[in-house]
Amino acid sequence: MTTDVTRAEVCAVACSEAFRGAGEVLAHAVGTVPTIGARLARLTHTPELALSDGECFLMSEPPPLGRTAATGGVIEAWTPFRNIFDILNSGRRHSMMGASQIDRYGNQNISSIGDWRKPTRQLIGVRGAPGNTVNHRVDYWVSKHSARVFVEQVDVVSGVGNDRARAYPGSSLRFHDLGVVITDLAVLDYDDEGVLKVRSLHPGVSAEELRAKTGFTIDVSSATTTRLPTEEELRLIREVIDPRGLRDREVRA
Repeated sequence: MTTDVTRAEVCAVACSEAFRGAGEVLAHAVGTVPTIGARLARLTHTPELALSDGECFLMSEPPPLGRTAATGGVIEAWTPFRNIFDILNSGRRHSMMGASQIDRYGNQNISSIGDWRKPTRQLIGVRGAPGNTVNHRVDYWVSKHSARVFVEQVDVVSGVGNDRARAYPGSSLRFHDLGVVITDLAVLDYDDEGVLKVRSLHPGVSAEELRAKTGFTIDVSSATTTRLPTEEELRLIREVIDPRGLRDREVRA
């Protein structure tokens, strides 16, 4: 195993592992590292995973980052934007979104910071987060783990967390499925109560560092070490998926 593996490459492989066994569903990845992870999953352990170029095509062979299916990949199917809602509503989608704030139960905020009636910072709005968390598997990607992101209480609930989903009396949240939260420090998942815990720490990250950068108490007692990429995974990341090294702009460690 090569010894010059970067933190971004460790994160990309962790994102790829989140899609392992997803089946024939549409991968929705927000961010450079999650996009690398989804494409790596398609090229290795989950070949049935459907990939979009972000425009209107599904790809059988993804192009390097920065190019579309029409300018560097192999087009597999045409999927106009109107079809995405049918796919989403049927549950045949697996999303890895970002989070400006996230609490211990996985409630996610991408809408605004501060009192919603007069926010101190306006973000992108709730976007598709409510529909995603109601209809299919959702993971989160946080490129810079900090106590400003991992908070006791989010200012606005965009993506529905485990506490709210379990307390809801109706049946509309029966497909609610939060998977993992991957950051530049660790891979987190949820315990039986729906509370975030640490599944693995990335190589070189201590439990003390992670606790100091998390705004609530988090269990690290069962944490292992996130695995390193294989030689083949490194080749695919560096030569096929991201030859320009865009991953290192998102994760600088």
